[in-house]
Amino acid sequence: MSRLSTFITHLECSHTGEVYEAGAVHGLSQTGKPLLVRYNLPEIAKAVSKDELRQRSGGFWRYKEFLPVTNEENIIRLGEVVTPLVPITRSVQKYGVTDGAVMIKDDSRLPTGSFKARGLALAVSMAKELGLRHLAMPTNGNAGAAMAAYASRVGIKTTVFCPSDTPKINIAEMALQGANVYLINGLINDCGKIVGEGKDTVGWFDVSTLKEPYRIEGKKTIGLEIAEQMNWDLPDVIFYPTGGGTGLIGMWKAFDELEAIGWIGSKRPRMVAVQAAGCAPIVKSFDDGANHATLWKNAQTIAAGIRVPAAIGDFLILKAVRDSGGFAIAVSDEAICDARDELAINDGFLMCPEGAATYAAYVHALKSGLVEPQNRVLLFNSATGLKYDMPLKVQTLSLGERIPYEDMRSSPP
Repeated sequence: MSRLSTFITHLECSHTGEVYEAGAVHGLSQTGKPLLVRYNLPEIAKAVSKDELRQRSGGFWRYKEFLPVTNEENIIRLGEVVTPLVPITRSVQKYGVTDGAVMIKDDSRLPTGSFKARGLALAVSMAKELGLRHLAMPTNGNAGAAMAAYASRVGIKTTVFCPSDTPKINIAEMALQGANVYLINGLINDCGKIVGEGKDTVGWFDVSTLKEPYRIEGKKTIGLEIAEQMNWDLPDVIFYPTGGGTGLIGMWKAFDELEAIGWIGSKRPRMVAVQAAGCAPIVKSFDDGANHATLWKNAQTIAAGIRVPAAIGDFLILKAVRDSGGFAIAVSDEAICDARDELAINDGFLMCPEGAATYAAYVHALKSGLVEPQNRVLLFNSATGLKYDMPLKVQTLSLGERIPYEDMRSSPP
């Protein structure tokens, strides 16, 4: 096998700091908390430069020195790209926002159409490296699709459990890409319980959010990309749709690692955890001053990806938000739909519901003074809007009848 230059030193418990051996199969720590991968950062600083990075292609795999895979043959590729930062202009004009101040990080351009490709590409590549042959997870849709795609690429078996009201296109793509799919009359935490209870009987490995160490390393690449795309000068505020929160935690980890190797300074964006009003455990905990969230009962929202009643990494999300001077905010399903429609009509950008939630949250924060019109703001679109139900706003015509052209006159939008 072709060895990569790997800089992993160990893994550690995110709660106690207890050290775990690199290169071995791990789930949660002995205290039931997520494990974090640690690196020899001074050696990374010697091994790669910003100039060298600029010459590389391959999407998030460009950051190989910051990632845990140790053998080139274990990297699973499906055509990853660096996802663009797309300025939003017309939608925010009425709010007096500085031109060019608001951008969307559009991860819908990744394989399987969502940001889940980042975490699952790393998790499945590491599963291959560690010799795992059957992976299982609970999912609201996009994570299961990404796991199925990357695992099928290398012949690893996958089993997914999802709520029965998961978007139909997600269910279909998971099954078509090789997963054994089971629909459950419950929520994602109910699905997760089935995965956990079946480990010993079936022999699968649990790839649930933050229950293995490597999905966070994939999500970390969001922060690496943002820093590089913005010429190593981070935005003022990042609005992130938060369910399990792996991406928010991963970005925060990326910023710490970049500072440690001298590529950025101590300035950090204010991190904003965006949730739906019908499922907002992180928002409630933030408002209550708590370090852990309690289970959100009767979770309901059209934004399936952030319908997570309990996040195992809740304390890491809350710490990043507070340390950054950020905040947590919940928006209604009505506001999410309005935000989606506004961006689509005015800026030609079709957000997924979770992404639209970040725009709804930004508008609310702008109106309430939590952010200023001149702040450089990054919103996060986690998946293509084409995977979700959309309103059908059309009119019909009958051939052979008069076409009412006069009714079609209108001023430019």
